[in-house]
Amino acid sequence: MCLISPHNLDDMKILEITTIKPLTPQQARIDGLKRQKEASTKALQAERDRQKVAKAQQTIANTKNNQSTL
Repeated sequence: MCLISPHNLDDMKILEITTIKPLTPQQARIDGLKRQKEASTKALQAERDRQKVAKAQQTIANTKNNQSTL
């Protein structure tokens, strides 16, 4: 009988070997579309963030120009 104390669990590594079944063409298509959707969502958010930063930078530049002319 082998008892494992909670203190020893941090040092242990568990390796699992699993077999992955090949996807059917339909499953592969769905998987590809999901990955494409995720990539598009990330790209859209990145572009929105980029545009927000550009707008904020433009606002700062306009404010500095207005202050320097006063």
